[in-house]
Amino acid sequence: MSSTPGNEPLLEWPAKYNEVPKQVFEMDELWPKELETIFYGAEWHPIVHRAEIPNPGDYKAAELGEMPIFAVHGDDGAIRVFQNTCTHRGTSLVTESSGNKKEFECPYHRWLFSLEGDLVGCPNSRDFTPDFDKKNFSLFQLRTEEFCGLYFVTMSDKTPPLKEYLGESFYEPLSRVLGGDGRLKLAGYQKVMYDCNWKAYCDNDGYHAPLLHKAFALLNWQGGKGFQRISENGHLTFESELKIPDEITALKDGSILDFKGTTTSTGSIVQMQFPLTVYSKHMDMLNIRYAFPKGPKGIEVHYAYFTHEDDNDEMIRHRIRQSSNLLGPCGLISMEDASVFSRIDKGNKTPGNAIFQKGVQDEYALSFEVKQNDESGNLPRWEHYRKLMGFKRAAQ
Repeated sequence: MSSTPGNEPLLEWPAKYNEVPKQVFEMDELWPKELETIFYGAEWHPIVHRAEIPNPGDYKAAELGEMPIFAVHGDDGAIRVFQNTCTHRGTSLVTESSGNKKEFECPYHRWLFSLEGDLVGCPNSRDFTPDFDKKNFSLFQLRTEEFCGLYFVTMSDKTPPLKEYLGESFYEPLSRVLGGDGRLKLAGYQKVMYDCNWKAYCDNDGYHAPLLHKAFALLNWQGGKGFQRISENGHLTFESELKIPDEITALKDGSILDFKGTTTSTGSIVQMQFPLTVYSKHMDMLNIRYAFPKGPKGIEVHYAYFTHEDDNDEMIRHRIRQSSNLLGPCGLISMEDASVFSRIDKGNKTPGNAIFQKGVQDEYALSFEVKQNDESGNLPRWEHYRKLMGFKRAAQ
């Protein structure tokens, strides 16, 4: 590894498309470039669903790369996303993860902002610069688009419209993950910190699922019929047919595995939006996993669980039981992830490349429709990352 005159890290990428250099997980020098080209670049990032802030004054704090932001439900019914900084001297306005306010006051000099982001009060303004105008000091609002009640933001004016960016193969299944119509209610959150680089967290694949997660045997994942579809800009959709065994002996109460047959899937939809958001409708669970890298090392993941507005009390209880007990960070199926992410982080400190095998038919080409349990579906994501970062491939 070396640096350019502009102090940008250089990394030669292997010639084969199924190889990823282990250094890419371990080089702290990559983080500033990742912030610039990915988190602040021409990508859409989901921040909040309307169900999380359903009432005027409700707000939710988040991060975009290292930038603090917050979403707020205005008095006019619109949801806006602002940079979490006072336009006077830069003090953060929101310190809680969520809440409800009538307005946002900076504690430093008591500048006051409306729910719509307008500066409505500032003490001693008669002593300000002669051309001072409150209209010029509104909160900085991020470019936003909405789909099925989910709000996305981007820092770039070059990011294509959301539907074009996601593509039909991702957009349509996402509507089913979001209940078919986006009419959701928040059930709650589980939050976890993983001890790894953010790219190790999103390098999850279909190959490992029935091998690492023994509880997947309860759902016949290994023998299930399914597929993966991947876009050129790195979005991946799994659709899988799950088959619940007639007799469940591993659990005292097998009702947690009941599939009520909601019409929006045949068992499981799992989607990974570049760079790091995961959506899932696994049986009757509706879930968005918002992820926030903590620099080059560590990633905080917020599992947000939802019910549908039309659910009766029985269905609400059922969704919550599946949410908290199956695919959450300590769920029966996915509890092994935290340990493996940490072990990936340790193992990648050794030299060489990570070499993908299952589902790879040509080491010098990409496939965009692969089988349910293949790992080759991750390779278009890596190719998109490589291009964004400007890494050149080695000659064949």
